[in-house]
Amino acid sequence: MKAKNSSSAVLSETNSTEASSSSTEEAVQRHWQGVVKRRSFLKGLGIAGATLSAGALLATEGHAQDERSKGKLSKGDAALLRFAAAAEIIEADLWQQYNELGGVQGGNPAYIAALSNLDGDMPQYISDNTDDELSHAAFLNAYLISKGEEPVDLLPFRNLPSSKATGAKDVKRLTNLLMLNVDLSWYTRYRSAQNPDFGVKFKGPFTIENQPAIPLNDNDTPPDQTQPVPPATKQERTLA
Repeated sequence: MKAKNSSSAVLSETNSTEASSSSTEEAVQRHWQGVVKRRSFLKGLGIAGATLSAGALLATEGHAQDERSKGKLSKGDAALLRFAAAAEIIEADLWQQYNELGGVQGGNPAYIAALSNLDGDMPQYISDNTDDELSHAAFLNAYLISKGEEPVDLLPFRNLPSSKATGAKDVKRLTNLLMLNVDLSWYTRYRSAQNPDFGVKFKGPFTIENQPAIPLNDNDTPPDQTQPVPPATKQERTLA
């Protein structure tokens, strides 16, 4: 009798364990399927959707799936890629200005010497960053073209002047490194419990307004100027 009861108890416990395990696996599967569906759904929506009705969202997802099945991009996906391509083109424009003057193949020896005093790898770093930004922009535009979409062209917006220092190309720019404003309020903002969404204004630890980030002309970096450490003259200290 005891053996029978013991056997029944073991069988009951085994069945309970198997049922619990099965229930856990089913719950995991349901959760995973929900994650997959949500990710697929959000991917199809792109960046729109927050203000759309449920019916409109479902229609958007269906349309996006149809477009993907044809090898095309949805409007949202194409917009995101164009935004990314524009950002890379702007970044490339900024780094090109540094690279022309202070990169490995830069044309301003005094500027290269000053940068090397800060970090001996700085010219290589500038050149590598420039190559990266240019390749990112080229890749994104090539992908857009491969999907039948218009690439990003910011040429009409190139209206800003170049540096006059030795090494700089005389071309129009998208970014202005001759009079640079830097918002340093992030330094305070991310260390504060206050919320800028409720009108709180933050000030940075100091202000950078209308300051050059590169040599303006050869008065800043005479081509034959050396950059000893520490700098000995006022002219040398300009770049220190």
